[in-house]
Amino acid sequence: MSRRLFLGAGLLTITGCSTVDLGAERNGGNLLDRLRASGQVRMGFANEAPYGYVNRDGVLTGEAPEVGKAIFRRLGINRFVPALSDFGSLIPGLRAGLFDVIAAGMFITPARCEQILFSDPDYNAPEALLVRSDDAGGPRTLEDFAQRDQLRLGVLLGSVEVDVAAGYGIPADRVVTFASQAGAIDGVLAGRADGLLLTAISLRDALSRRPGAALQLTEPFVPVIDGVPQYGAGGYGFRPDQRELRDAFNEELTELKTSGELLEIVKPFGFTESEMTDLTADRLCRPGT
Repeated sequence: MSRRLFLGAGLLTITGCSTVDLGAERNGGNLLDRLRASGQVRMGFANEAPYGYVNRDGVLTGEAPEVGKAIFRRLGINRFVPALSDFGSLIPGLRAGLFDVIAAGMFITPARCEQILFSDPDYNAPEALLVRSDDAGGPRTLEDFAQRDQLRLGVLLGSVEVDVAAGYGIPADRVVTFASQAGAIDGVLAGRADGLLLTAISLRDALSRRPGAALQLTEPFVPVIDGVPQYGAGGYGFRPDQRELRDAFNEELTELKTSGELLEIVKPFGFTESEMTDLTADRLCRPGT
């Protein structure tokens, strides 16, 4: 097990963690009551804008943290401790008790549902490819990457896009994994990958932060594997024994959706009405739906 903790400026950084479920509560416990008593919640995130990141003032923000903050405030919790993790370590870190909730815009998939509880999704976003704009004959679709042997596709370590690439028949030896969004974009610019697969929202935000970069986005799309749409619906992760906290969170999330407050919270991060969704975690956790 490798674990490094940096506690400066109130930021907990996790680069690796055990997959042992050390944080499980005996008989489920009542984490919600303890969070209310302490007045704070530890929020795991992966520093991927616009989903969850620390801004220049050292404040945890982004779509997922800001929605999460609004919900936890409604639950009587008003302090938020950021816990930075590699994306691939978020689920092990949650299960190990290193934080109380994953607030990183994590896609809800059947495989992940076997490991943790999810809230209902607060958004549903299509994918896109980020490619070099100076490559006139370069790839524009996942089929291009599957069919052209010289092309390498970039994905984030532990991301859903790893499975999407496999589902499109792109060989593993032509899939390049990166630990961070910034590193992946640098990899495309440097030619270590010929394109990067992420949500269109994430890539639009990344491009806005790199004016003049020789990069462009393809048209957004929903991947379809074996006839099944691969929805990019993100939610919040909770430990398997914390159903009471998850259910209370879901109730408040539903209120935010109904009132329209959810959309107002996420608009500053590039989300629109088209990303709002009525999908449920129950549906997304069932294989083949």
